[in-house]
Amino acid sequence: MSLPTASIPRDPSVDESALDLPSANWTPPFRDAWRSDAGASIVVFLVALPLCLGIALASGAPLISGVVTGVIGGIVAGALSGSHLMVSGPAAGLTAIVLSAIATLGSFSAFLLALVLAGAMQIALGVMQAGVIGYYFPNAVIRGMLGGIGIIIILKQLPHAFGYDATPEGAQAFQQANDENTFSALLHTLDNLAMGAVLLSLLSFAILVLWEQKFMKRFAIIPGALVAVVLGVVANAYFLSTGSSFALNSTHLVTLPIITSLAELQLAIAQPDWSMITRGAVWTTALTIAVVASLETLLSLEATDRIDPLKREAPANRELLAQGAGNMLCGLAGGLPMTGVIVRSSANVYAGGKTKASAIMHGVLLLASVIAIPAILNRIPLAVLAAILIHVGWKLAHPRQLKYFLSKGFHQWLPFVVTTAAILLTDLLRGIIVGFSVSLVFILLEHLRSPSYTVASRDGRTTRIRLHEHLTFLSKANLTALLQSFPKGSTVEIDGTACKRIDHDVMEVLREFRDSGNPRELSVQMIGLELGPVGQAMGH
Repeated sequence: MSLPTASIPRDPSVDESALDLPSANWTPPFRDAWRSDAGASIVVFLVALPLCLGIALASGAPLISGVVTGVIGGIVAGALSGSHLMVSGPAAGLTAIVLSAIATLGSFSAFLLALVLAGAMQIALGVMQAGVIGYYFPNAVIRGMLGGIGIIIILKQLPHAFGYDATPEGAQAFQQANDENTFSALLHTLDNLAMGAVLLSLLSFAILVLWEQKFMKRFAIIPGALVAVVLGVVANAYFLSTGSSFALNSTHLVTLPIITSLAELQLAIAQPDWSMITRGAVWTTALTIAVVASLETLLSLEATDRIDPLKREAPANRELLAQGAGNMLCGLAGGLPMTGVIVRSSANVYAGGKTKASAIMHGVLLLASVIAIPAILNRIPLAVLAAILIHVGWKLAHPRQLKYFLSKGFHQWLPFVVTTAAILLTDLLRGIIVGFSVSLVFILLEHLRSPSYTVASRDGRTTRIRLHEHLTFLSKANLTALLQSFPKGSTVEIDGTACKRIDHDVMEVLREFRDSGNPRELSVQMIGLELGPVGQAMGH
Protein backbone atom coordinates (compact mmCIF):
# COMPACT_ATOMS: atom_id res chain seq x y z
CA MET A 1 0.00 0.00 0.00
CA SER A 2 1.58 3.25 -1.09
CA LEU A 3 1.50 6.35 1.06
CA PRO A 4 2.03 9.98 0.15
CA THR A 5 5.49 11.21 1.00
CA ALA A 6 5.47 13.47 4.03
CA SER A 7 8.31 15.24 5.71
CA ILE A 8 8.86 14.51 9.40
CA PRO A 9 8.46 17.65 11.54
CA ARG A 10 11.63 19.04 13.07
CA ASP A 11 12.62 17.85 16.53
CA PRO A 12 12.99 20.98 18.68
CA SER A 13 15.34 19.13 21.05
CA VAL A 14 17.93 18.45 18.34
CA ASP A 15 20.26 21.13 17.02
CA GLU A 16 20.28 20.52 13.28
CA SER A 17 22.43 23.51 12.41
CA ALA A 18 25.61 21.46 12.73
CA LEU A 19 24.30 18.51 10.75
CA ASP A 20 25.19 17.78 7.15
CA LEU A 21 22.30 15.81 5.74
CA PRO A 22 23.18 14.50 2.27
CA SER A 23 19.75 12.93 1.65
CA ALA A 24 16.54 11.99 3.44
CA ASN A 25 17.54 8.36 4.05
CA TRP A 26 21.30 8.56 3.91
CA THR A 27 23.10 6.30 6.39
CA PRO A 28 26.84 6.48 7.11
CA PRO A 29 28.79 3.32 6.20
CA PHE A 30 29.75 1.06 9.09
CA ARG A 31 33.46 1.85 8.71
CA ASP A 32 32.67 5.50 9.50
CA ALA A 33 30.05 4.88 12.18
CA TRP A 34 31.37 1.93 14.18
CA ARG A 35 33.02 4.04 16.88
CA SER A 36 29.82 5.97 17.50
CA ASP A 37 27.75 2.79 17.36
CA ALA A 38 30.08 0.95 19.75
CA GLY A 39 29.90 3.76 22.29
CA ALA A 40 26.12 4.01 21.95
CA SER A 41 25.74 0.24 22.36
CA ILE A 42 27.47 0.41 25.76
CA VAL A 43 25.11 3.16 26.92
CA VAL A 44 22.06 1.24 25.66
CA PHE A 45 23.36 -1.91 27.35
CA LEU A 46 23.70 -0.10 30.69
CA VAL A 47 20.18 1.31 30.32
CA ALA A 48 18.68 -1.99 29.14
CA LEU A 49 20.21 -4.29 31.76
CA PRO A 50 18.24 -3.07 34.82
CA LEU A 51 15.11 -2.57 32.72
CA CYS A 52 15.22 -6.18 31.48
CA LEU A 53 15.46 -7.44 35.05
CA GLY A 54 12.92 -4.97 36.45
CA ILE A 55 10.29 -5.68 33.78
CA ALA A 56 10.66 -9.44 34.33
CA LEU A 57 10.20 -8.95 38.06
CA ALA A 58 7.16 -6.71 37.57
CA SER A 59 5.67 -9.25 35.12
CA GLY A 60 5.91 -12.14 37.57
CA ALA A 61 8.27 -13.98 35.22
CA PRO A 62 11.77 -15.48 35.79
CA LEU A 63 14.45 -12.77 35.81
CA ILE A 64 16.38 -14.47 33.04
CA SER A 65 13.34 -14.10 30.72
CA GLY A 66 13.84 -10.34 30.58
CA VAL A 67 17.48 -10.74 29.56
CA VAL A 68 16.52 -13.34 26.93
CA THR A 69 14.15 -10.83 25.32
CA GLY A 70 16.77 -8.10 25.50
CA VAL A 71 19.28 -10.31 23.69
CA ILE A 72 16.81 -11.38 21.00
CA GLY A 73 15.51 -7.82 20.65
CA GLY A 74 19.00 -6.54 20.04
CA ILE A 75 20.48 -9.25 17.83
CA VAL A 76 17.50 -10.69 15.94
CA ALA A 77 15.02 -7.81 15.75
CA GLY A 78 17.88 -5.36 15.36
CA ALA A 79 19.21 -7.26 12.35
CA LEU A 80 15.79 -7.78 10.71
CA SER A 81 14.46 -4.28 11.37
CA GLY A 82 14.52 -1.54 8.79
CA SER A 83 15.10 1.07 11.49
CA HIS A 84 18.63 2.33 12.01
CA LEU A 85 18.10 3.52 15.59
CA MET A 86 15.17 1.79 17.27
CA VAL A 87 16.10 -0.75 19.95
CA SER A 88 13.74 -3.57 20.91
CA GLY A 89 13.39 -5.38 24.21
CA PRO A 90 10.91 -6.31 26.95
CA ALA A 91 8.15 -3.71 27.18
CA ALA A 92 7.08 -2.06 30.44
CA GLY A 93 3.68 -1.36 28.89
CA LEU A 94 2.95 -5.10 28.71
CA THR A 95 3.79 -5.99 32.33
CA ALA A 96 0.17 -5.93 33.50
CA ILE A 97 -0.93 -8.06 30.52
CA VAL A 98 1.85 -10.60 31.14
CA LEU A 99 1.19 -10.77 34.90
CA SER A 100 -2.54 -11.34 34.32
CA ALA A 101 -1.97 -13.83 31.50
CA ILE A 102 0.39 -16.01 33.52
CA ALA A 103 -2.21 -16.16 36.32
CA THR A 104 -5.05 -16.90 33.88
CA LEU A 105 -3.20 -19.58 31.91
CA GLY A 106 -1.77 -21.18 35.02
CA SER A 107 1.89 -21.31 34.06
CA PHE A 108 4.69 -19.37 32.41
CA SER A 109 5.09 -22.19 29.88
CA ALA A 110 1.51 -21.76 28.69
CA PHE A 111 2.13 -18.04 28.37
CA LEU A 112 5.20 -18.74 26.20
CA LEU A 113 2.96 -20.66 23.79
CA ALA A 114 0.69 -17.61 23.54
CA LEU A 115 3.77 -15.50 22.83
CA VAL A 116 4.82 -17.77 19.95
CA LEU A 117 1.33 -17.43 18.46
CA ALA A 118 1.39 -13.65 19.00
CA GLY A 119 4.62 -13.45 17.01
CA ALA A 120 3.02 -15.36 14.15
CA MET A 121 0.07 -12.94 14.22
CA GLN A 122 2.45 -9.98 14.02
CA ILE A 123 4.09 -11.50 10.96
CA ALA A 124 0.63 -11.83 9.43
CA LEU A 125 -0.05 -8.14 10.21
CA GLY A 126 3.20 -7.22 8.50
CA VAL A 127 2.27 -9.26 5.41
CA MET A 128 -1.11 -7.49 5.34
CA GLN A 129 0.75 -4.16 5.56
CA ALA A 130 -0.97 -3.10 8.77
CA GLY A 131 2.02 -0.93 9.65
CA VAL A 132 0.24 1.97 7.98
CA ILE A 133 -1.62 2.52 11.28
CA GLY A 134 1.40 4.26 12.77
CA TYR A 135 1.25 7.03 10.17
CA TYR A 136 -2.15 8.21 11.40
CA PHE A 137 -1.00 9.41 14.82
CA PRO A 138 -0.53 13.20 14.92
CA ASN A 139 2.89 14.66 15.63
CA ALA A 140 1.63 16.37 18.81
CA VAL A 141 0.59 12.99 20.22
CA ILE A 142 3.91 11.34 19.33
CA ARG A 143 5.82 14.25 20.88
CA GLY A 144 3.54 14.12 23.91
CA MET A 145 4.35 10.44 24.25
CA LEU A 146 8.07 11.23 24.26
CA GLY A 147 7.60 13.99 26.82
CA GLY A 148 5.39 11.82 29.02
CA ILE A 149 7.83 8.92 28.99
CA GLY A 150 10.67 11.33 29.75
CA ILE A 151 8.86 12.68 32.82
CA ILE A 152 7.96 9.15 33.94
CA ILE A 153 11.59 8.06 33.65
CA ILE A 154 12.70 10.98 35.80
CA LEU A 155 10.01 10.48 38.46
CA LYS A 156 10.40 6.69 38.58
CA GLN A 157 14.20 6.85 38.79
CA LEU A 158 14.47 9.56 41.44
CA PRO A 159 13.68 7.05 44.26
CA HIS A 160 16.47 4.76 42.96
CA ALA A 161 18.82 7.74 42.74
CA PHE A 162 18.16 8.42 46.42
CA GLY A 163 18.41 4.79 47.53
CA TYR A 164 14.73 3.82 47.74
CA ASP A 165 14.57 0.65 45.61
CA ALA A 166 11.15 -0.73 46.53
CA THR A 167 9.85 -0.56 42.94
CA PRO A 168 11.30 -2.63 40.07
CA GLU A 169 13.40 -0.65 37.60
CA GLY A 170 11.09 -1.27 34.65
CA ALA A 171 7.85 0.00 36.23
CA GLN A 172 6.20 2.83 34.30
CA ALA A 173 2.52 2.70 35.27
CA PHE A 174 1.25 5.42 37.61
CA GLN A 175 -0.31 2.90 40.01
CA GLN A 176 2.42 0.57 41.29
CA ALA A 177 2.20 -3.05 42.39
CA ASN A 178 3.18 -2.15 45.99
CA ASP A 179 0.03 0.01 46.42
CA GLU A 180 1.99 3.19 45.88
CA ASN A 181 1.83 5.54 42.94
CA THR A 182 4.47 7.63 41.23
CA PHE A 183 4.02 10.60 43.57
CA SER A 184 3.63 8.70 46.85
CA ALA A 185 6.83 6.79 46.07
CA LEU A 186 8.62 10.14 45.87
CA LEU A 187 7.30 11.09 49.29
CA HIS A 188 8.39 7.78 50.81
CA THR A 189 11.83 8.32 49.30
CA LEU A 190 12.44 11.09 51.83
CA ASP A 191 12.04 8.56 54.64
CA ASN A 192 14.37 6.02 53.04
CA LEU A 193 17.36 8.04 51.92
CA ALA A 194 20.68 6.25 51.44
CA MET A 195 23.35 8.94 51.39
CA GLY A 196 25.73 6.71 49.45
CA ALA A 197 23.17 6.41 46.67
CA VAL A 198 22.60 10.18 46.67
CA LEU A 199 26.34 10.81 46.42
CA LEU A 200 26.88 8.31 43.59
CA SER A 201 23.84 9.45 41.57
CA LEU A 202 24.89 13.12 41.82
CA LEU A 203 28.45 12.21 40.85
CA SER A 204 27.22 10.14 37.91
CA PHE A 205 24.86 12.84 36.66
CA ALA A 206 27.65 15.42 36.89
CA ILE A 207 29.92 13.16 34.79
CA LEU A 208 27.20 12.76 32.13
CA VAL A 209 26.67 16.51 31.90
CA LEU A 210 30.41 17.19 31.91
CA TRP A 211 30.97 14.63 29.14
CA GLU A 212 28.71 16.61 26.81
CA GLN A 213 30.73 19.82 27.07
CA LYS A 214 32.82 20.84 24.08
CA PHE A 215 36.12 20.80 25.98
CA MET A 216 35.57 17.07 26.70
CA LYS A 217 35.32 16.19 23.02
CA ARG A 218 38.75 14.54 23.05
CA PHE A 219 37.36 11.89 25.44
CA ALA A 220 34.18 11.27 23.41
CA ILE A 221 35.42 7.84 22.29
CA ILE A 222 34.74 6.65 25.88
CA PRO A 223 31.02 6.89 26.74
CA GLY A 224 30.30 9.08 29.73
CA ALA A 225 27.84 6.48 31.02
CA LEU A 226 30.61 3.86 31.13
CA VAL A 227 32.85 6.25 33.07
CA ALA A 228 30.03 6.89 35.54
CA VAL A 229 29.40 3.17 36.04
CA VAL A 230 33.08 2.33 36.54
CA LEU A 231 33.55 5.15 39.04
CA GLY A 232 30.36 4.14 40.82
CA VAL A 233 31.52 0.53 41.18
CA VAL A 234 35.00 1.60 42.35
CA ALA A 235 33.62 4.16 44.81
CA ASN A 236 31.17 1.71 46.37
CA ALA A 237 33.88 -0.95 46.62
CA TYR A 238 36.00 1.58 48.51
CA PHE A 239 33.09 2.44 50.84
CA LEU A 240 32.56 -1.27 51.56
CA SER A 241 36.23 -1.93 52.22
CA THR A 242 36.52 0.98 54.65
CA GLY A 243 33.24 0.32 56.43
CA SER A 244 31.92 3.73 55.40
CA SER A 245 28.31 4.69 56.09
CA PHE A 246 28.08 5.51 52.37
CA ALA A 247 28.48 1.83 51.41
CA LEU A 248 25.57 0.29 49.50
CA ASN A 249 24.61 -3.33 50.15
CA SER A 250 23.19 -5.85 47.64
CA THR A 251 19.64 -4.47 47.92
CA HIS A 252 20.87 -1.30 46.18
CA LEU A 253 22.85 -3.09 43.46
CA VAL A 254 22.02 -4.84 40.18
CA THR A 255 20.78 -8.39 40.72
CA LEU A 256 21.63 -10.47 37.67
CA PRO A 257 21.12 -14.25 37.85
CA ILE A 258 24.50 -16.00 38.07
CA ILE A 259 24.72 -18.95 35.68
CA THR A 260 27.93 -20.96 35.81
CA SER A 261 27.32 -23.53 33.06
CA LEU A 262 25.39 -24.21 29.89
CA ALA A 263 23.38 -26.84 31.74
CA GLU A 264 22.25 -24.25 34.30
CA LEU A 265 21.28 -21.89 31.49
CA GLN A 266 19.15 -24.60 29.85
CA LEU A 267 17.42 -25.32 33.16
CA ALA A 268 16.77 -21.62 33.74
CA ILE A 269 15.07 -21.13 30.36
CA ALA A 270 11.43 -22.28 30.21
CA GLN A 271 9.84 -23.89 27.16
CA PRO A 272 6.34 -23.35 25.70
CA ASP A 273 3.66 -25.87 26.68
CA TRP A 274 2.33 -27.05 23.31
CA SER A 275 -0.38 -29.15 24.95
CA MET A 276 -2.27 -25.91 25.70
CA ILE A 277 -2.65 -24.91 22.03
CA THR A 278 -6.36 -25.81 21.92
CA ARG A 279 -7.27 -23.57 24.86
CA GLY A 280 -9.21 -20.47 23.86
CA ALA A 281 -7.53 -18.38 26.59
CA VAL A 282 -4.14 -18.99 24.96
CA TRP A 283 -5.36 -17.62 21.63
CA THR A 284 -7.06 -14.64 23.31
CA THR A 285 -3.84 -13.82 25.13
CA ALA A 286 -1.90 -14.17 21.88
CA LEU A 287 -4.21 -11.77 20.05
CA THR A 288 -4.01 -9.23 22.90
CA ILE A 289 -0.21 -9.33 22.92
CA ALA A 290 -0.01 -9.11 19.11
CA VAL A 291 -2.26 -6.04 18.93
CA VAL A 292 -0.81 -4.16 21.90
CA ALA A 293 2.82 -5.00 21.08
CA SER A 294 2.34 -4.00 17.44
CA LEU A 295 0.77 -0.66 18.38
CA GLU A 296 3.51 0.13 20.90
CA THR A 297 6.15 -0.79 18.33
CA LEU A 298 4.63 1.37 15.60
CA LEU A 299 4.38 4.34 17.97
CA SER A 300 7.96 3.84 19.16
CA LEU A 301 9.10 3.56 15.54
CA GLU A 302 7.36 6.82 14.66
CA ALA A 303 8.82 8.52 17.73
CA THR A 304 12.33 7.25 16.97
CA ASP A 305 12.08 8.61 13.43
CA ARG A 306 11.11 11.96 14.95
CA ILE A 307 14.32 12.22 17.00
CA ASP A 308 16.67 10.76 14.38
CA PRO A 309 19.11 13.60 13.55
CA LEU A 310 19.37 12.23 9.99
CA LYS A 311 15.57 12.20 9.60
CA ARG A 312 15.42 8.66 8.20
CA GLU A 313 12.06 6.92 7.88
CA ALA A 314 11.89 3.22 8.71
CA PRO A 315 9.45 0.86 6.91
CA ALA A 316 6.64 0.06 9.36
CA ASN A 317 5.54 -3.21 7.76
CA ARG A 318 9.07 -4.59 7.83
CA GLU A 319 9.20 -3.69 11.53
CA LEU A 320 6.09 -5.78 12.20
CA LEU A 321 7.76 -8.72 10.46
CA ALA A 322 10.94 -8.24 12.53
CA GLN A 323 8.98 -7.96 15.78
CA GLY A 324 6.88 -11.02 14.91
CA ALA A 325 9.97 -13.12 14.24
CA GLY A 326 11.53 -11.84 17.45
CA ASN A 327 8.47 -12.61 19.56
CA MET A 328 8.17 -16.11 18.15
CA LEU A 329 11.80 -16.71 19.10
CA CYS A 330 11.22 -15.15 22.55
CA GLY A 331 8.38 -17.60 23.13
CA LEU A 332 10.52 -20.54 22.07
CA ALA A 333 13.50 -19.40 24.18
CA GLY A 334 11.63 -18.54 27.39
CA GLY A 335 11.50 -14.75 27.03
CA LEU A 336 9.00 -11.93 27.56
CA PRO A 337 7.04 -10.10 24.84
CA MET A 338 9.16 -7.71 22.82
CA THR A 339 8.36 -4.30 21.37
CA GLY A 340 10.32 -1.40 20.04
CA VAL A 341 11.14 0.58 23.19
CA ILE A 342 11.51 4.36 23.14
CA VAL A 343 13.62 4.49 26.33
CA ARG A 344 16.38 2.35 24.81
CA SER A 345 15.91 3.94 21.40
CA SER A 346 16.24 7.49 22.73
CA ALA A 347 19.30 6.46 24.75
CA ASN A 348 20.75 5.12 21.50
CA VAL A 349 20.04 8.38 19.65
CA TYR A 350 21.39 10.68 22.35
CA ALA A 351 24.47 8.48 22.84
CA GLY A 352 25.38 9.05 19.19
CA GLY A 353 24.18 5.81 17.54
CA LYS A 354 24.23 6.01 13.75
CA THR A 355 23.24 2.57 12.42
CA LYS A 356 21.48 -0.61 13.53
CA ALA A 357 24.89 -1.98 14.56
CA SER A 358 24.48 -0.25 17.95
CA ALA A 359 21.26 -2.19 18.68
CA ILE A 360 22.84 -5.48 17.60
CA MET A 361 26.00 -4.87 19.68
CA HIS A 362 23.93 -4.03 22.76
CA GLY A 363 22.26 -7.45 22.41
CA VAL A 364 25.67 -9.11 22.17
CA LEU A 365 26.77 -7.26 25.32
CA LEU A 366 23.69 -8.46 27.19
CA LEU A 367 24.38 -12.06 26.15
CA ALA A 368 28.05 -11.81 27.13
CA SER A 369 27.17 -10.25 30.49
CA VAL A 370 24.92 -13.16 31.46
CA ILE A 371 27.52 -15.75 30.50
CA ALA A 372 30.83 -14.12 31.39
CA ILE A 373 30.62 -11.37 34.02
CA PRO A 374 27.38 -11.53 36.04
CA ALA A 375 29.27 -11.16 39.34
CA ILE A 376 30.93 -7.93 38.17
CA LEU A 377 27.65 -6.48 36.90
CA ASN A 378 26.04 -7.25 40.25
CA ARG A 379 28.34 -4.64 41.79
CA ILE A 380 26.79 -1.77 39.81
CA PRO A 381 24.79 0.56 42.08
CA LEU A 382 21.21 1.14 40.93
CA ALA A 383 21.70 4.82 41.78
CA VAL A 384 24.29 5.15 39.01
CA LEU A 385 21.99 3.55 36.44
CA ALA A 386 19.17 5.80 37.69
CA ALA A 387 21.32 8.84 36.94
CA ILE A 388 21.88 7.60 33.37
CA LEU A 389 18.14 7.11 32.87
CA ILE A 390 17.30 10.51 34.38
CA HIS A 391 19.75 12.07 31.94
CA VAL A 392 17.91 10.36 29.06
CA GLY A 393 14.53 11.35 30.51
CA TRP A 394 15.57 15.01 30.72
CA LYS A 395 16.40 15.03 27.02
CA LEU A 396 13.06 13.47 26.13
CA ALA A 397 11.08 15.89 28.30
CA HIS A 398 13.18 19.00 27.66
CA PRO A 399 11.19 22.26 28.12
CA ARG A 400 12.06 23.14 24.51
CA GLN A 401 9.42 20.62 23.48
CA LEU A 402 6.65 22.51 25.30
CA LYS A 403 7.92 25.87 24.04
CA TYR A 404 7.88 24.54 20.48
CA PHE A 405 4.24 23.42 20.67
CA LEU A 406 3.10 26.55 22.48
CA SER A 407 4.31 28.49 19.45
CA LYS A 408 2.15 26.32 17.14
CA GLY A 409 -1.19 27.26 18.62
CA PHE A 410 -3.93 25.81 20.82
CA HIS A 411 -4.77 22.90 18.46
CA GLN A 412 -1.15 21.67 18.76
CA TRP A 413 -0.12 22.31 22.33
CA LEU A 414 -3.32 21.02 23.96
CA PRO A 415 -3.01 17.45 22.51
CA PHE A 416 0.70 17.54 23.40
CA VAL A 417 0.03 18.51 27.02
CA VAL A 418 -2.95 16.16 27.40
CA THR A 419 -1.00 13.20 26.01
CA THR A 420 1.94 13.93 28.31
CA ALA A 421 -0.29 14.27 31.40
CA ALA A 422 -2.43 11.23 30.54
CA ILE A 423 0.61 8.99 30.09
CA LEU A 424 2.01 10.23 33.40
CA LEU A 425 -1.23 9.59 35.30
CA THR A 426 -2.20 6.27 33.67
CA ASP A 427 0.08 4.30 31.35
CA LEU A 428 1.43 4.48 27.82
CA LEU A 429 -1.51 3.04 25.88
CA ARG A 430 -4.25 4.84 27.81
CA GLY A 431 -2.34 8.10 27.54
CA ILE A 432 -1.94 7.68 23.77
CA ILE A 433 -5.67 6.95 23.39
CA VAL A 434 -6.61 10.06 25.40
CA GLY A 435 -4.19 12.27 23.47
CA PHE A 436 -5.33 10.86 20.12
CA SER A 437 -8.97 11.50 21.07
CA VAL A 438 -8.20 15.15 21.79
CA SER A 439 -6.36 15.49 18.48
CA LEU A 440 -9.28 13.83 16.70
CA VAL A 441 -11.64 16.51 18.02
CA PHE A 442 -9.43 19.21 16.48
CA ILE A 443 -9.22 17.24 13.22
CA LEU A 444 -13.02 17.03 13.03
CA LEU A 445 -13.40 20.73 13.78
CA GLU A 446 -10.84 21.57 11.12
CA HIS A 447 -12.69 19.39 8.62
CA LEU A 448 -15.90 21.25 9.37
CA ARG A 449 -14.11 24.49 8.58
CA SER A 450 -12.75 23.02 5.34
CA PRO A 451 -15.79 21.75 3.39
CA SER A 452 -15.39 19.22 0.60
CA TYR A 453 -17.03 21.48 -1.96
CA THR A 454 -16.62 24.82 -3.68
CA VAL A 455 -19.42 27.25 -4.44
CA ALA A 456 -18.43 27.84 -8.04
CA SER A 457 -20.93 30.61 -8.87
CA ARG A 458 -24.05 32.41 -7.68
CA ASP A 459 -26.19 33.95 -10.40
CA GLY A 460 -29.25 35.50 -8.84
CA ARG A 461 -31.30 32.54 -7.60
CA THR A 462 -28.98 29.93 -9.18
CA THR A 463 -26.10 28.40 -7.21
CA ARG A 464 -23.54 26.04 -8.75
CA ILE A 465 -21.65 23.75 -6.35
CA ARG A 466 -18.56 21.83 -7.42
CA LEU A 467 -17.83 18.76 -5.25
CA HIS A 468 -14.21 17.85 -4.50
CA GLU A 469 -12.48 14.54 -5.32
CA HIS A 470 -13.15 12.73 -2.02
CA LEU A 471 -16.25 13.06 0.15
CA THR A 472 -16.12 11.01 3.35
CA PHE A 473 -18.68 10.75 6.14
CA LEU A 474 -16.86 13.71 7.71
CA SER A 475 -18.17 15.84 4.81
CA LYS A 476 -21.77 15.12 5.76
CA ALA A 477 -22.20 17.88 8.34
CA ASN A 478 -20.98 20.89 6.36
CA LEU A 479 -22.62 19.69 3.13
CA THR A 480 -25.96 19.21 4.90
CA ALA A 481 -25.71 22.69 6.41
CA LEU A 482 -25.11 24.18 2.95
CA LEU A 483 -28.01 22.34 1.31
CA GLN A 484 -30.42 23.39 4.05
CA SER A 485 -29.47 27.04 3.67
CA PHE A 486 -31.03 27.64 0.23
CA PRO A 487 -34.12 29.87 0.25
CA LYS A 488 -37.45 28.87 -1.30
CA GLY A 489 -37.45 28.80 -5.08
CA SER A 490 -33.68 28.48 -5.50
CA THR A 491 -32.03 26.69 -8.42
CA VAL A 492 -29.12 24.47 -7.39
CA GLU A 493 -26.65 22.71 -9.67
CA ILE A 494 -24.37 20.13 -8.02
CA ASP A 495 -21.38 19.20 -10.17
CA GLY A 496 -19.82 15.86 -9.22
CA THR A 497 -17.71 15.29 -12.31
CA ALA A 498 -14.49 15.69 -10.28
CA CYS A 499 -15.53 13.16 -7.63
CA LYS A 500 -13.51 9.97 -7.36
CA ARG A 501 -15.07 8.63 -4.18
CA ILE A 502 -18.27 9.44 -2.27
CA ASP A 503 -19.19 7.72 0.98
CA HIS A 504 -22.64 6.15 1.36
CA ASP A 505 -23.63 8.74 3.99
CA VAL A 506 -22.93 11.63 1.63
CA MET A 507 -24.80 9.88 -1.22
CA GLU A 508 -27.85 9.65 1.03
CA VAL A 509 -27.67 13.38 1.82
CA LEU A 510 -27.52 14.25 -1.89
CA ARG A 511 -30.37 11.87 -2.77
CA GLU A 512 -32.62 13.24 -0.03
CA PHE A 513 -31.87 16.81 -1.12
CA ARG A 514 -32.66 15.96 -4.75
CA ASP A 515 -35.95 14.21 -3.92
CA SER A 516 -37.24 16.60 -1.23
CA GLY A 517 -37.02 19.85 -3.17
CA ASN A 518 -40.78 20.28 -3.84
CA PRO A 519 -41.82 21.68 -0.42
CA ARG A 520 -39.29 24.52 -0.88
CA GLU A 521 -39.91 24.70 -4.63
CA LEU A 522 -36.24 24.03 -5.34
CA SER A 523 -34.91 23.20 -8.78
CA VAL A 524 -32.12 20.66 -8.32
CA GLN A 525 -29.81 19.40 -11.06
CA MET A 526 -27.14 16.75 -10.53
CA ILE A 527 -24.23 16.71 -12.98
CA GLY A 528 -21.93 13.69 -13.22
CA LEU A 529 -23.66 11.86 -10.35
CA GLU A 530 -25.67 8.63 -10.51
CA LEU A 531 -27.44 8.60 -7.17
CA GLY A 532 -30.35 6.23 -7.71
CA PRO A 533 -33.45 6.31 -5.48
CA VAL A 534 -33.34 7.17 -1.77
CA GLY A 535 -32.03 4.25 0.33
CA GLN A 536 -30.19 2.63 -2.60
CA ALA A 537 -26.44 2.38 -2.15
CA MET A 538 -24.75 3.25 -5.41
CA GLY A 539 -21.19 4.23 -6.13
CA HIS A 540 -19.97 6.82 -8.54
